[in-house]
Amino acid sequence: MEPFSLEVTDLDERVARLRARGVHLRNDAVVEGVGGRQIVVDDPSGNPVELFEPTLPEARLSSAG
Repeated sequence: MEPFSLEVTDLDERVARLRARGVHLRNDAVVEGVGGRQIVVDDPSGNPVELFEPTLPEARLSSAG
């Protein structure tokens, strides 16, 4: 199953909070790419959810806001 993505700000802080709560992260470290940074977590049913922090305006998941 492919993950769906949620755009977030301050990914490092969110990852720290999730780890403190025992949330399962699919990768040990945040992955950095050209357009942003991401990590994949499991939702309560085990489905993958990507948390994405864009580093370029054009990499945003939505033009809203």
